[in-house]
Amino acid sequence: MPTITPQTIYLKDYKPVPYTIGNVELDFILEPEATRVISRIYMAPNSARKGENAPLIFDGEKIKFISASIDGLPVEPVLTDYNLTIAKVPQKPFVLSIISECAPIKNTELSGLYMSNGMYCTQCEAQGFRRITYFYDRPDVMATFKVHIDAPRSMPILLSNGNAGESGGKGDRHFVVWNDPHPKPTYLFALVAGDLAGVHDEFTTMNGRKISLGIYVEKGKQDRCAWAMEALKASMRWDETAFGREYDLDVFNIVAVSDFNMGAMENKGLNIFNDKYILALPETATDTDFVLIEAIIAHEYFHNWTGNRITCRDWFQLCLKEGLTVFRDQEFTSDLRSRAVKRIQDVKTLRARQFPEDQGPLQHPPRPSSYIEINNFYTTTVYEKGAEICRMMKTLIGAVAFRNAMDLYFERHDGQAATVEDFVSCMADASGRDLKQFFTWYQQAGTPHLNVRCTYDAMAKTFTVSIAQTTPRLDGQKKKIPMHMPLALGLVGPDGKDMPLNLAGVGRLNAPIIEITKAKQVFTFTGVAAKPVLSINRGFTAPVVIKTNITAAELLFLMGHDSDSFNRWEAAQVLAKNLIVKTVVALTANKAAPSVLGFAKALGLILADAKLDDTFKALMLVLPSEAEIAAIIGKDVNSEIVHHARELVRK
Repeated sequence: MPTITPQTIYLKDYKPVPYTIGNVELDFILEPEATRVISRIYMAPNSARKGENAPLIFDGEKIKFISASIDGLPVEPVLTDYNLTIAKVPQKPFVLSIISECAPIKNTELSGLYMSNGMYCTQCEAQGFRRITYFYDRPDVMATFKVHIDAPRSMPILLSNGNAGESGGKGDRHFVVWNDPHPKPTYLFALVAGDLAGVHDEFTTMNGRKISLGIYVEKGKQDRCAWAMEALKASMRWDETAFGREYDLDVFNIVAVSDFNMGAMENKGLNIFNDKYILALPETATDTDFVLIEAIIAHEYFHNWTGNRITCRDWFQLCLKEGLTVFRDQEFTSDLRSRAVKRIQDVKTLRARQFPEDQGPLQHPPRPSSYIEINNFYTTTVYEKGAEICRMMKTLIGAVAFRNAMDLYFERHDGQAATVEDFVSCMADASGRDLKQFFTWYQQAGTPHLNVRCTYDAMAKTFTVSIAQTTPRLDGQKKKIPMHMPLALGLVGPDGKDMPLNLAGVGRLNAPIIEITKAKQVFTFTGVAAKPVLSINRGFTAPVVIKTNITAAELLFLMGHDSDSFNRWEAAQVLAKNLIVKTVVALTANKAAPSVLGFAKALGLILADAKLDDTFKALMLVLPSEAEIAAIIGKDVNSEIVHHARELVRK
């Protein structure tokens, strides 16, 4: 095959398609070597590009063209390995019909329509639909789909998006018709056919509608689906309670397959999963397995509104659906389980995976301005940092305004392909806040660093917090501009309780949050009767690196008394890292290891605190890993001594 030179795609070059699509009818005649796809596409000139008379160019890869017609009259398109072009089409509504073939059994890339263990399955995100038939394979082209699936009776289960309609058959073949009334882009298309086992249940929505639920798996595995079904129902109920989002079809199906190139996929009404994220039995699965299954099912279900009903205008907006939905699934797990533990786990993931991405050559903003290969776009910056941006907006505008903003977002953009600007505009409009500077989080790469210095004036009874903000840049990059971020904080008094926050020039703070908008800012708190210990960035309200002049004794104090669970854990981790590193140094020099009594005493206060849940207490007892200690030492690491030092501290 000829070598294809990669092309850079730029956000600034976005244009809507010259022809819109209203309805699509697809007939599939499933055969392993030659599945025939007959499409009838109801089209019209796009008023946004009126008068251009542009050619019609559809995407298409690794499929065989059979024929095409417009309003029943044959046409001869120009074909390449990557598209189909019709030079002239009517400048009025018309019906384009295309017949093509694909070979599912030969599709080893698992993108498009493929076969797995004797069943047909699809994966269309990001650009797999073009391997099924010719179409506008881009997220801003949304259409309603009617899908007719014809297959051998040896494949009794025939599934697609939407609600099931007519069914029947003749001889050794049968068919089912599926209708999806909700417009969707091609990346959300799904089709499954096979001899599968089904587990069924029912869910009643907040408005009394009965929804049929189905989980389909390979035969013999259906006894491992009970937890997944409970997780699905919990997700549906939570989305109604937390965001007012009711499910919008009569049926919701999940299919679990062993060959799938993603963890899971949120296709409208027909989620497809790698079966390791569905199947679990108490005898063989760990607690972590159960929590992970619950979270991934929730994530894909929540996409029904944040991703499906409102999708992305283009792939540059990927963090719009993924960052927001990750935030939603984090909140779901926090509400169902330990909020403190979930927050700590998410921050650990962010620091371990996204912070390094922000510091190296793969650095990119959550909403990039260009890409070469779309499949390289699915990064922790898009997902996890995208979620942190949503969390910061909720912190800045408050929970009530955030819920109002989400309601406005659903109302304003339902059925549309939206942008990050659309989402942030809803936040600003619902809250009355100016979020122009905050938008920099979407456009600027890198993790901000805050240098925090505290001073206490006993005579004036003031406590001053000076904060300097910088974002490191790579060689050749322009200087980064200051970010707008919320920082939750507290002043912990000698009695272990939070002091009132009276900010000079502002007065008593209604919420324990300060906002950073400049490279350097100074905050002075008045009426501080005794020297407090600063608890900064509580709950990790901003995804930043913080350096402070806090002492080891003050960290021990926070570890034992801070009302914020995250910062108690943070203090413990900092102290434990320092303690283990000092132990490594002592062992290397054949000297006595430092005392752990102060650290152990602070842990004792945590274990005795009846207000803390047991999962948090268990997490507090977990020391930093040997890899984390090695990273701090940096060079000439003796892994045996690191292991021995950590074991000494642990014991």
